[in-house]
Amino acid sequence: MTGRERVLEIGPGRGALTTLLANGAAELWLIEIDRDLIQLLREQFAARPEIHLIEGDVLNIDLEGLLGSAAPAIVVANLPYNVSTPVLMRLLQTPELFVRLVLMVQREVAARLAAKPGTKDYGALSVMTQLVANVRLALSVGPAAFSPRPKVESSVVVIEPLRPAPLSAAELAAVRRVVRAAFGQRRKQLANALSPLSPSAAETLRRIGIDPRRRAETLATDEFVRLTRALAI
Repeated sequence: MTGRERVLEIGPGRGALTTLLANGAAELWLIEIDRDLIQLLREQFAARPEIHLIEGDVLNIDLEGLLGSAAPAIVVANLPYNVSTPVLMRLLQTPELFVRLVLMVQREVAARLAAKPGTKDYGALSVMTQLVANVRLALSVGPAAFSPRPKVESSVVVIEPLRPAPLSAAELAAVRRVVRAAFGQRRKQLANALSPLSPSAAETLRRIGIDPRRRAETLATDEFVRLTRALAI
């Protein structure tokens, strides 16, 4: 870090990483849901006006209003398995707010984020992330790096939103509906999986050169975009 970056840390906990971030960032926002930990952080960083503490759930916070003119910022977080997908989807709803996301997640989540079409890990999370960002697996982190020691392997992923954004917010929302429908019944052929969205899904697929018998996990991100536009969802 150069000392000029604006950084948003989600779930700082007791501030082990926060201290390092604070010494390298021009401004730092900390979002913590635990009231006791917030109090601990307030005491720890009371003399640091460039550090802003926000008590609450990142899923319910107006990030655009929070960062304001400081955007785009860097996001740093160690995301527990049970919240990693909703938090990531929340952040990528407004990718223009961020330069990059540096996230520690369970190894299985990292594999899904970076998965390619046709592989077992490729799914809705892969598509929705790769539509708006480049994903890179930075490093693996074993259980021995934590105390207490978890039973799972972790990975650090770097997610860099595309500039300029390839899709508007409305287009992204429309693609999300198609992707959810397609992967909601991933064993079904596309024409059948998409029929609740469009009774003429099979005809639309043929018209844009996609075999209606294909399954969701075989479609690349650009094919999902073409399909959404053709369906006019």
